[in-house]
Amino acid sequence: MKKLITLIAVAMFASTAVAGDKCKGTVILSRKTRQHCTVTYIPTAHSAARADIVDAAVEAGSFKTLVAAVKAAGLVETLKGPGPFTVFAPTDEAFAKLPEGTVANLLKPENKDQLAEILTYHVVPGKVLASDVVKICSAKTVNGKSARVTVSDAGVMIDRANVVATDIETSNGVIHVIDSVMLP
Repeated sequence: MKKLITLIAVAMFASTAVAGDKCKGTVILSRKTRQHCTVTYIPTAHSAARADIVDAAVEAGSFKTLVAAVKAAGLVETLKGPGPFTVFAPTDEAFAKLPEGTVANLLKPENKDQLAEILTYHVVPGKVLASDVVKICSAKTVNGKSARVTVSDAGVMIDRANVVATDIETSNGVIHVIDSVMLP
């Protein structure tokens, strides 16, 4: 079954490249759930290294909600700054797991501070690669709170979010993809 899923993912990636999409990237298979597996296109270090964190997230196409939230919270200039930053980036699917109406409510101007608090909980100052993450038990985030890091045979978790892709290097840091939104 794993071989079949891998072959399907490779075929999808190849068809994306043939269709003319930005083909310098990699396909990440998320953890298998009941009867399906999600495929996410993530820029590789080669393609993302020229882009900053925000531009790499936009280029990936699977972080539309995160990018909208970063804009609404007024954090674009910060995350385009020199850094370095480590961002634990929830995918659009991760945001979709939140209760209905949560994202729309957080994107309202009157909730800008609350949104910024949540988003800065996903950012660690400095460049923390996957090889570093597995050696720590917590990470102090930009909002001042610490996020718990758990390493097991099943993989790496930060708080209750699974890390599903790692070490997407950008010009001002690194992105690790997570499958849930972390709430401080």
